[in-house]
Amino acid sequence: MQNPNKRNPRLSASGSTIVTRFAPSPTGFLHIGGARTALFNWLFARHHGGKFLLRIEDTDKARSTDAAIAAILDGMRWLGLDWDGHEYYQSQFWSRHAEVAHRLLERGHAYRCYMTQEELAAQREAAQKERRPFRIHSPWRDRDDGPADQPYVVRLKAPQDGETTIEDKVQGRVAVQNAEIDDFVLLRSDGTPTYMLAVVVDDHDMGVTHVIRGDDHLNNAFRQMAIVRAMDWPVPTYAHVPLIHGPDGAKLSKRHGALGVDSYRDDMGYLPEAVGNYLLRLGWGHGDDEIIARDQAIQWFDLDHVGKSPSRFDFKKLENLNGHYIREADDERLAELIAPRIGAALTPDQRALLVRAMPELKARAKTLIELAEGAKFLFDARPLAMEPAAGELLTPENRALLKAAHGALSTLDSWDHDAVENCIRQVAEQADVKLGKLAQPLRAALTGRTTSPGIFDVLALLGQGESLNRIEDQILEPQE
Repeated sequence: MQNPNKRNPRLSASGSTIVTRFAPSPTGFLHIGGARTALFNWLFARHHGGKFLLRIEDTDKARSTDAAIAAILDGMRWLGLDWDGHEYYQSQFWSRHAEVAHRLLERGHAYRCYMTQEELAAQREAAQKERRPFRIHSPWRDRDDGPADQPYVVRLKAPQDGETTIEDKVQGRVAVQNAEIDDFVLLRSDGTPTYMLAVVVDDHDMGVTHVIRGDDHLNNAFRQMAIVRAMDWPVPTYAHVPLIHGPDGAKLSKRHGALGVDSYRDDMGYLPEAVGNYLLRLGWGHGDDEIIARDQAIQWFDLDHVGKSPSRFDFKKLENLNGHYIREADDERLAELIAPRIGAALTPDQRALLVRAMPELKARAKTLIELAEGAKFLFDARPLAMEPAAGELLTPENRALLKAAHGALSTLDSWDHDAVENCIRQVAEQADVKLGKLAQPLRAALTGRTTSPGIFDVLALLGQGESLNRIEDQILEPQE
């Protein structure tokens, strides 16, 4: 899970330099909400010319996996969120975490607790019966005469009087009575650190100045500040961003889009710049601007314009934004992205055809899936498989029109958009039908479907030989 060749560097605070971090747990994919948190941290650091660090919080060894770590790193790179230095692994620093816990013991801000699971369960049950919040009341809080041969945990001796206040950059001033902060565990009985201790130590040692994260961590901040103050460390600036909700206002779930970043790329066919732009606007705004390039986002981003209310995920808006970025994307790049989605490996000539077709194909696509689907007709083998609606267009009357078009097209000496357009318009005029009356069955014969790029573009892209062969396949009525 760790690279043994990497050192365990500890970064120190560097004056007024802004340092942010993204600290995901490698127990699953890079969640879309986590990706937004990473983006906000990245933008804030880049806006201020600071540092953006990536720390994999793998203290839960039972649930952390190499696959999850790979997915996180891959997702970050896909979104263009580069981090300064190499990624850190929290488990590299367990000895440092334990060192801080023992310093807290020496300072009188922590204690060894020998309470058994049965004693804890009894206190929890009593709190439930009395319908009050469960708070640990350890008889060992003010004792140091514990049995030497019994296991113990190290608990923080949390302040019991007064209140703790956070001047949050998003939530504003938030306060909690210290009586509400329990004596939480710092070191487990096996000597390993808890998340609550590790995150504080790592943030301090890495010089993190701004902790930007989801507001589901706001309650944790009060507990973490108790450690910070007990160690006489500088308190970081907190910014707790509201979570993302579904279109119905409920907590984001898989049916809303709470999927891994890889699903947006691989399964749904979104471009990274579209996902990044959408996540930026999901809880942060700059006037009425919707299309915001990454360089512009770095220039504009601040915490003052992060909203206090949960934002709602809207796939329709994401699709429209993705359609914009597809239309703006380089044709060679798009061809490279959709080639694997088309099917069999494409020859160099077929790839060149795909690039030539891209200006027409991308005009109507909102995802790479739609783009690939729209391109498949270029490479379909004859005779084409007909969509039902397309097959219904091939009536005897329309087959006669196709025969006339085939005859006229076969006489062309040059084959380009203008030449085939003039030819087809003349066929329609001679048959005394509107252009659409001919274009519809012609599209069916050429593509096997009822939608495609402009019919003249289809003819030009397929070339004269392939176009004539496809039309000829459909001229004769099928035999019963």
